[in-house]
Amino acid sequence: MDSSRLDPASSGLPLAFGRRPIGIIAGSGPEAGVDLWSKVIKQNQRCLGDRYRGDLDAPEVVIRSDPLLGLSMELERNEEEVWERLKLAACALSDSTAAYAIACNTLNYFANRLAVLGLPSELVSFQSAVSAFVEDRRPERVCLLGSFPVTSMSPWSPYADLRELVDVERLKDPLALHHLIYDVKSLGAAHPSLRARFAALLQGIESEFVLLACTELPLIADISTDKTLVDVTDLVAEALVGRSFLPAE
Repeated sequence: MDSSRLDPASSGLPLAFGRRPIGIIAGSGPEAGVDLWSKVIKQNQRCLGDRYRGDLDAPEVVIRSDPLLGLSMELERNEEEVWERLKLAACALSDSTAAYAIACNTLNYFANRLAVLGLPSELVSFQSAVSAFVEDRRPERVCLLGSFPVTSMSPWSPYADLRELVDVERLKDPLALHHLIYDVKSLGAAHPSLRARFAALLQGIESEFVLLACTELPLIADISTDKTLVDVTDLVAEALVGRSFLPAE
């Protein structure tokens, strides 16, 4: 982003006065919402560079966290209940934000349904952020890591259309990854068993680029690996911060 376009006119006010509020839907899980918010703050500082002066230059963020959205881990069984809860959360944010993101890869399956609602707030979807990354970096192949509904590339996967852009490597044992994600949620990201299991899983992957398409995986990604781990949440945070600035006239 061109930092020369970020000043809110020439009023001398903090940058926050020339910006629009953004939102985050959390709950699947709550730590994932905190993780996205943290990355929004870091991306904001990176975007502003030496223009960033502290608290008043941070974006205004509205959080809506619903624990029942955790039913998305078994989306095939809970689709309609999850949709109703997600719709309520999106409508609650729509009047107070210019753009929002859902801190859960699986829940972005509902992006098209949310678009049909015609809400005034723009959804920054995970799949749009991944598509932009692939189009920019043009890798020959990527491996997609996420919950079983995501990696199965079934109709419930928000990334079902990714195969039209790039060759997608699939895990031989996607259920092992699914159980690992469950354990991150239940045991907490600091549990000593999780990183060794994640490292072992990565050893069986052939692709150089590995898309962490689950908001729990970046929480345990501080490991040594020869793979290029792409945190999809970081991509979304960058796009969300971009929406917080007023469009150039």
